[in-house]
Amino acid sequence: MIQPQTHLNVADNSGARKLMCIRIIGASNRRYARIGDVIVAVIKKAIPSTRLERSEVIRAVIVRTCKELKRDNGLLIRYDDNAAVIINQKGDPKGSRVFGAIALELKKNFPKILSLAPEVL
Repeated sequence: MIQPQTHLNVADNSGARKLMCIRIIGASNRRYARIGDVIVAVIKKAIPSTRLERSEVIRAVIVRTCKELKRDNGLLIRYDDNAAVIINQKGDPKGSRVFGAIALELKKNFPKILSLAPEVL
C-alpha cells in the first residue's frame, strides 16, 4: 500500500534511485496505490549526469510493494521493498532495463515493462 509521502526504490536504469509518492492517479479520493497503479512522484536521489534530475516531478507505475497482493487463486505475493518504474505520458518506460521481479498483474496495462523484466511472478 503506497500513499503520499511514501519513499520507493526505482526498478529501472533511468537514472533515478529514490522516489517519493506525492499523488495517486485515478480517483480523486483514493488513499492507497497497489501494484499496477500510476502515481505522481518526485525524485529524491538521482545519479549525476543523467537525464533525470533531483526534485523533478515524474510519473511512475508501482511494480513491487511490501504489502501482500492476493490473487484470485488464493496465492499471496509479497516483496521485500516498495519499487516503481518511471514512465512517460504514453505509459512506456523511460529506462531500457528493469531490475528485479515483476508481478503478472502489469500484463494488461504495461506490456513493455513486463517484456523488459528478467523475472515475472
